[in-house]
Amino acid sequence: MSSSFGKNIVVTIFGESHGNSIGVVIDGLPIGEKIDLEKLNEFMSRRAPGKNKYGTKRKERDLPKFIAGVQDGKIVANTICAVIENSDQRSSDYEQFKDTPRPSHADYVAYMKYGKDFDMRGSGSFSGRLTAPLCIAGGIAKQILEKKGIEVQSHINRVGGISDISLDYANPDMESLKECVKKEIPVVSESAEEEIKNLINRMRDEENSVGAEIECFATGLPVGLGEPNYDSFDAVLAKLIFSIPAVRGFSFGSGFDAVSMTGKEHNDEYVLDGGVKTNTNNAGGVVGGITNGMPIVFRTAIKPTASIGLSQRSFSISESVEKDLEIKGRHDPCIGIRILPVIESMCALAILDFMEY
Repeated sequence: MSSSFGKNIVVTIFGESHGNSIGVVIDGLPIGEKIDLEKLNEFMSRRAPGKNKYGTKRKERDLPKFIAGVQDGKIVANTICAVIENSDQRSSDYEQFKDTPRPSHADYVAYMKYGKDFDMRGSGSFSGRLTAPLCIAGGIAKQILEKKGIEVQSHINRVGGISDISLDYANPDMESLKECVKKEIPVVSESAEEEIKNLINRMRDEENSVGAEIECFATGLPVGLGEPNYDSFDAVLAKLIFSIPAVRGFSFGSGFDAVSMTGKEHNDEYVLDGGVKTNTNNAGGVVGGITNGMPIVFRTAIKPTASIGLSQRSFSISESVEKDLEIKGRHDPCIGIRILPVIESMCALAILDFMEY
C-alpha cells in the first residue's frame, strides 16, 4: 500500500479516519522558506468538516501541529512532519459495516484484500479525512508558488444540473475565484449559489446526495514543465487528482467538449501579445505533456456522497445472504463543497514538484 507520491517533493500521509491522529511527512521543501501559519490555517478551514450547515456535522478544527522540521514558521530541515488530532469520531456508527459492506464504499474490497483486522472505521485509510494532511502540504506549496507569481484557484463549476458562470480559459478572473471561496457555496454566481443551497438542503431532507464538478485554474506558469509520454504534466496531475477519494472524472481544457469541435475550432492559434500566447486555451495550458505558459485549466468530476440514509441492497459477509442497509451518521450531502482545497493542493504540489528552485 503506497501512501507517498512525488519525485523532488515527496509527500507521505499517515493515519486513519478514526485513529488518534492523521498527518503528513514532506521531503524536499526549500530550507529557509517561511510559512504563513495563519494563512495555512485559513486554507485548511476551507476543507474542515462542520464549518457550515451544507456539509457533514462532524466537527474538526484541523489545525496542523508541526512536530519536526519547522521552527517559528520557518522550514529548517529537509524533512518536515505535521499532525492533526482527531477529536470528534463516532466509531459505533460503523460497526455494522464490518459484516454488511456499504454500496460504493471500499468496505468489501478492503475486507477481501486486507482481511478483517484492517481498520475501516470511518472508511479508515480510504477516507476523505486523509485529504486534510494533503492540504497541509498543498497549502505550503501554494504559498511557495505565490512568491513566484503562480496562483492556483478553483470554483464549483456545477452541482447536479446547476452551473456557475463560465470563465475565460485564456484569461481567467482569478480575483473572482479568490472571493468566491469565501462563500458557503464556492461559486462566482450569486443566483447559482442560492439554487445550489436549495438543492443541497433538499438532498439532506431526502437523506440523499448529489455530485459536483470542480474547475481549477493555475496562472503564471513558465513554459517547459513536464516531459513527453509518462512524465507529462497532465499525466502526473491526473494521477494525483484520481487519488482523491470520490473523483470520477478528469479533463484538461475543453476536455470532452473537444469531441464535438472541429480542428479549426479546437486549435489554439498563436498571437504575439507582449510575448508568445494563444488566443484560446482549449489545451488547458499543456501541449505535448509540457506547459505552454497559458493558464492550466482542468475539471474534476466528484461523485455523490456514497453514504446516504435511503435503504440500499447489500449482503452479509458472514451469512452470505442479501440484506437491506440503511446508513446512519453524519455525512456530506455534497462532497464537492469541501473538496476544492484538496484539488488545489494536488495541483500546487504537482507544479512545485516539476519546478527547480
